[in-house]
Amino acid sequence: MNGIPYNDAESMGTFFVNLPDFSSSVNSIQIQRGVGTSSNGAGAFGATLNLSTNEFNEKSYAEVNNSVGSFNTFKNTLKFGSGLIGKHFMVDARLSSIRSDGYIDRASSNLKSFYFSTAYINKKSSLRLNVFSGNEKTYQAWYGIDAATLANDRTFNPAGLEKSGTPYDNQTDNYTQTHYQLFFNHSINEKWSFNTALFYTKGKGYYEEYKADQAFSKYGLPSTVIGGSTFTRSDLVRQRWLDNDFFGQIFSFQYKTVKDEITIGGGWNKYEGDHFGTLAWMQFGTIPANYRYYFYPADKSDINTYAKWQHQLANHLTGFVDLQFRNVKHNIYGFQNNQSLNINQQFNFVNPKLGLSYIKNGWHNYLSFAVANKEPNRDDFEAGVNSVPKHETLNDWELGIEKRGRNFTAGATFYYMNYNNQLVLTGQINDVGAYTRTNIPSSYRMGIELQANAKINSWFNFSGNLTLSENKIKSFSEYIDNYDNGLQYKVQHQNKDIAFSSNTISSLALNFIPAKNAEISLLNKYVGKQYLDNTQNENRMLKGFMTQDLRAIYTLRKKLPKEVQFILQVNNIFNKLYEPNGYTFSYIYNGVSATENYFYPMAGTNILFAVNIKL
Repeated sequence: MNGIPYNDAESMGTFFVNLPDFSSSVNSIQIQRGVGTSSNGAGAFGATLNLSTNEFNEKSYAEVNNSVGSFNTFKNTLKFGSGLIGKHFMVDARLSSIRSDGYIDRASSNLKSFYFSTAYINKKSSLRLNVFSGNEKTYQAWYGIDAATLANDRTFNPAGLEKSGTPYDNQTDNYTQTHYQLFFNHSINEKWSFNTALFYTKGKGYYEEYKADQAFSKYGLPSTVIGGSTFTRSDLVRQRWLDNDFFGQIFSFQYKTVKDEITIGGGWNKYEGDHFGTLAWMQFGTIPANYRYYFYPADKSDINTYAKWQHQLANHLTGFVDLQFRNVKHNIYGFQNNQSLNINQQFNFVNPKLGLSYIKNGWHNYLSFAVANKEPNRDDFEAGVNSVPKHETLNDWELGIEKRGRNFTAGATFYYMNYNNQLVLTGQINDVGAYTRTNIPSSYRMGIELQANAKINSWFNFSGNLTLSENKIKSFSEYIDNYDNGLQYKVQHQNKDIAFSSNTISSLALNFIPAKNAEISLLNKYVGKQYLDNTQNENRMLKGFMTQDLRAIYTLRKKLPKEVQFILQVNNIFNKLYEPNGYTFSYIYNGVSATENYFYPMAGTNILFAVNIKL
């Protein structure tokens, strides 16, 4: 986000639910395939998503955007900007609210956010402060459902059902995340420029759940005596908290001439996170004041520096070399399943990148090679002291060809991504009896991405893409629990598809303009079959699916308001019932092998209507 890393430092996941409606403040979105250059982000591995909000709006504006749709969904956004004040100052702000009952039973959401940015600019320098925050309260709907339930009750939600009678009404996830960003850019002279940013992110929240018949000893509490009877177990409500701070700096110096562009940059950041659990209610017994039944702090530091040189080798031919050094340190003091396990790991990565680019007569061709290394995440380290995971290494080759014409663009990208020590789930139990990812020696992703868009005439245009790929693990061992003897059964696999990696993905947008201020679009998406694990077993599979959405936009332009836009979108117009995600596990019981598949169903036909007003 504006060049500042957003992925969670411990899990490396990206949780946009923590920043509701952030896209309303974004002025550009760039998706960079492959490893990309170091300026895309120090930890980039496989792909990068760059979001920018730092746009200079010279003119004042105000917008009111309101949407209503299926499942009692409401979205309200208020935006305004001052424009340039006194040729130097500007302010942009936004308030947002999103509410929905959700498609899955009780999968409600209540999301709020704000964005504030102010900037000072002069001839050679600019200073900008961004402050934005999001608060989310969502009912838990992350457990999935088995195949039998999927066939009979697609919207069933098992969350909160440990409570007898009606489901527990506050089985929710609650989190607030606030970002502070300070940017300074300065043009030193005609050739040299400098930019830097300081940032701080505060996150704090918990998920709450009702648990039935829990042993007091599991929560570090003694038995309790009530009316002469001794109780060792109780129903209770627990909260699992995460309280974290993330701060750091990025910077770069740039040198530009007619034939050369040199960038020297880097950054550092520090993550400090406390994992702890509290008890909100107990049926029997007393909860001590300020009691935490577990507390596991952790911290992680990341330092990187890089140098990138781009040079014009000949007319229309440009090359670049890029070398990055990155140092990562993990300190973890205990886990839920292993309180005494402390992790102190350090990784040093050298990531070289180089490429050629040829641009002439509307043709843009490039060839690149890049190396990226990625450290294990927090869960991977729970493997224990005897099986510490190794880091992953990616060698990424890419060849791109693109042609731009007056009314069309077409391109193809060939890629080969070779992984060493990729971390995957194999079913193997670690030192503490948990299922964590393990390194496999060799795997790869290889394919071609095709994309095109064209304006056929004044009332019709289209855009689309198609990816055909092969995603393989060359060799690995699957581990299956044997409940009869408490051991694990090992199965060797060769040349199997990587889980959740469809070999065919495509989209097609057909856009019709029947009148001056109207546009109708048919949006098509296809995803081929995916496997739930790495065994390429047809009984552990997500079926391929194709969906179509219909969107109609009509715009009125006047002096006041400047613009009123009506949008009607009908999603999944043919009511396709599909499941894009899930999980699986297998076991042996009473001498019989069994597999359990769980799925996350998506909604059928649903509607969203919006009215956007620009003043």
